Amino acid sequence: MENPIVFQGSEKARRIQAMFAGIAPTYDQLNHWLSLSIDKRWRRAAVREVADALTRPDAKALDVCCGTADLALELGRLAPTVGVDFCQPMLARGMEKVRRSGRPVRLLAGDALALPFADASFDVVTVAFGIRNVVDLDGALSEMRRTLKPGGKVVILEFSHPVVPGLKQLFGFYFARILPRIGNAVSRSGYAYSYLPASVQHFPDQATLAAQMEKAGFRDVTWRNLSGGIAALHTGARAALSDV
Repeated sequence: MENPIVFQGSEKARRIQAMFAGIAPTYDQLNHWLSLSIDKRWRRAAVREVADALTRPDAKALDVCCGTADLALELGRLAPTVGVDFCQPMLARGMEKVRRSGRPVRLLAGDALALPFADASFDVVTVAFGIRNVVDLDGALSEMRRTLKPGGKVVILEFSHPVVPGLKQLFGFYFARILPRIGNAVSRSGYAYSYLPASVQHFPDQATLAAQMEKAGFRDVTWRNLSGGIAALHTGARAALSDV
């Protein structure tokens, strides 16, 4: 793995880092199983949002909080991609998948609040199911905008707040009562899959996240619900130089 770092975050961030290190061996299996593999469809939807921005021969993508590289590998089908995460065991699992794929994907250890790249380095910046775990959402959004080229596109895929009557209650029961029991048992974690529903509950809803993206300087911010709002896909852009 290239350029490993020692993460120097807050105590809360270090607890989150240690939690993901502990569940890394079962992370992919549980994600796909507990979501009935719908998470794969959501990631493909995210890639479709930025496919047009990756058509140029020199286009590059950055996937922040890349985890085990599922989204980075999907982006790697279209253009060279760099994935960044602060959890080494998750990156190690992702590197195994990258080697098997043969796609132009690099994985680096790094902090979403201090991305190790120059300004305006990437045509596309994405994050899937990771920004919810960053201790400073505004800071992470600012860093994503900083590393995005003028005219580039950003996509945020994250669990959100269901909007369909009935589904909200049904999913809430599954998410709060059933998923933690199964996830904690299989991963042998006493905390990780209880943390998940709590973190989603406290994460901004769809409209609030869009407003925070606009506050961070993104333009043309839009969002749409996936699976009735179980997840949401937010998109935006950095203003082109001609618009500044």
